[in-house]
Amino acid sequence: MELDEMKQAWQELSVRLDRQHAMNLQIFRGGQSDRLRRGLRPLVWGQAAQMALGIAIMLWGIRFWSTHAHVWQAMACGIAVQAFGTLEIIFPARVLSLVQAIDYTAPVLEIQRRVARLRAWRVKVEAPVFAVLGSIIWIPVMLMFIQYGMDRAGVDLWSRLTGTLPWLLLCAAASLAVVAIAYAVVRWLGYRRWLEDSFASSAVKRAEIMLEEIVRFERE
Repeated sequence: MELDEMKQAWQELSVRLDRQHAMNLQIFRGGQSDRLRRGLRPLVWGQAAQMALGIAIMLWGIRFWSTHAHVWQAMACGIAVQAFGTLEIIFPARVLSLVQAIDYTAPVLEIQRRVARLRAWRVKVEAPVFAVLGSIIWIPVMLMFIQYGMDRAGVDLWSRLTGTLPWLLLCAAASLAVVAIAYAVVRWLGYRRWLEDSFASSAVKRAEIMLEEIVRFERE
């Protein structure tokens, strides 16, 4: 075989290998994209359930303060619960919009950026907000349940709680302190990344791993 024929044969073989690699990459990416989409479904279902819970909490708060509008303290508790329920709707809606914005046919780098944006929202915005609010929302909820009992007994709750405001504020401060201390301990023990992964959700973590696998396959 002459040298020119050998060069041509090598070029043809190289083209075939490139085509084969491109086909393998396309097949691999297609499979991983489907896995990525399926992997994020539990997150979508969880956020939908959270929105349903938020609607129930919001309606409960509205019903409570609207039936106790003559007592400003009870009305304030109902409005606080209503606001918390509203956030339980808004935040999952934001997560769902971020998931919906992911184009699984886009370049891997763009998908990674979208997933990173989803992680940042859950870790840097959603988690701190609900950590703070969740540590104090139990106070108005507790007062609302007490109010229900007082309503049945025909007793004025708030006249009996005139001296308990400092105690309630102390409870709120203690709850916030517990959250802050717990976070500090987790960081001190070196589990900050684990905590952030928990906030982001296992679905987001799996998506990041699958995207890293695609990147490694493309580099090989």
